[in-house]
Amino acid sequence: MKKTLGISLLLLSMALSGQAKEDSIQFSRISTEILNNGKAYTELKDLTKNIGHRLSGSEAYEKSVQWAAKQLRDAGADKVWLQEVMVPVWERGKESMQIKTAGGTWKSLKMLSLGNSEGTNGKDVSGEIIMVQSLEEYDKLPAEKVKDKIVFFNYPFSQSYVETFKGYSEAAVYRVTAAALTAKKGGKFAVIRSLSSAFDDVPHTGAMRYDEKIAKIPAVAIGNTTADELERLLKTQKVTAKLNSNCGMKADKLSHSVIGEITGKKDQSVIVVGGHLDSWDVGEGAHDDGAGIVQSIEVLRTFKKLGIQNNHTIRAVCFANEENGVKGGVQYGKTAKETNEKHLFAIESDAGGFSPRGIALNMDDNKRNQIKGWAGLFLPYGVYDFEGRYSGTDIYPLHDMGVPTAELVPDSQRYFDIHHTDEDTFEKVNRRELLLGAAAMTQLIYMIDKNW
Repeated sequence: MKKTLGISLLLLSMALSGQAKEDSIQFSRISTEILNNGKAYTELKDLTKNIGHRLSGSEAYEKSVQWAAKQLRDAGADKVWLQEVMVPVWERGKESMQIKTAGGTWKSLKMLSLGNSEGTNGKDVSGEIIMVQSLEEYDKLPAEKVKDKIVFFNYPFSQSYVETFKGYSEAAVYRVTAAALTAKKGGKFAVIRSLSSAFDDVPHTGAMRYDEKIAKIPAVAIGNTTADELERLLKTQKVTAKLNSNCGMKADKLSHSVIGEITGKKDQSVIVVGGHLDSWDVGEGAHDDGAGIVQSIEVLRTFKKLGIQNNHTIRAVCFANEENGVKGGVQYGKTAKETNEKHLFAIESDAGGFSPRGIALNMDDNKRNQIKGWAGLFLPYGVYDFEGRYSGTDIYPLHDMGVPTAELVPDSQRYFDIHHTDEDTFEKVNRRELLLGAAAMTQLIYMIDKNW
């Protein structure tokens, strides 16, 4: 096996052009530097353990702003600044949910209010639960069947897809719309089965939306095993639920995205690498998206450490408020448009710190084909999938302005086990996997900077 591998690598080396050999050597230098000396893992530990979860508008988020600015300066950024942005402020407060069957006693359930949900103002709200398995089933229910009831949307995360983001996209419709749909037919509050690929009892939060024309009622999520138990009960008997929650929106607040850059030696056209600095108010925001933040900072550090003379300005952006408003990404795009600042390319890491498997390319076919032509350089690092046609949420405003955008594609099999939960902690991140993701982004930006 070792002999066969050695021959294959020798043949690959012989087949490479002189330019490709030079790029291959640079790829190796980048990977070796990051795997041996990268700071991303220790920085992630500092962010998650000393600051923790950091929802927009919270005191913890404001601490993370100063933290990110310091890390960018320490990484060698030529310039670091804060970009003002008004962010929505949502607070969870105390919350509880109980159920009981006819003649039974109240039983507490593990639950989380969905992000941006209104609560019950600290009062008990109770009613009979009715269950639907799909939006189609709910649409057929007459309003009188829903009025004054609690609707349980029991739609499971599909296990059929190898690409788990497809299962997430299908299930996310229920999280986003459950409250508005329930309110439209007069229901008291909505319950969803969490958007989780795991078979456990961990509830997942995440953003939901209201229809501003109708009442704003609460929406909560329960974990899979609790959902299974509730489903079993509802098939044979009447179940009553009682919710008491204090969550709700507060006044918008002035906050900041954090930006650092290395000035271009040839021109100041901008290449963006970024992640979002905020997280939900549970767990530690390690995979979502502390990983993307420290990987982006690692890109700047590596260019500086290796003395790579970048032609264009390479900018790391730690976006504010991706989770419940995307105000940081919108403000960044707005500012770039107003100042007529030329952007060549943007990539975001916001799919976890697991092993990199590919890079999704959201751009015209000429640019896509050029990057896909570099696939052989990435293959030795386990990066092979360049077929995706999407990019990160925060950089969509740039994409809408015509900027080619991309997203790092890590292995996704474990991501939705912990996404938006108490389980998203530093301990769930592997050092080598995290650093390999930083290496892949640095390698891509090296090629973009050199060839565009």
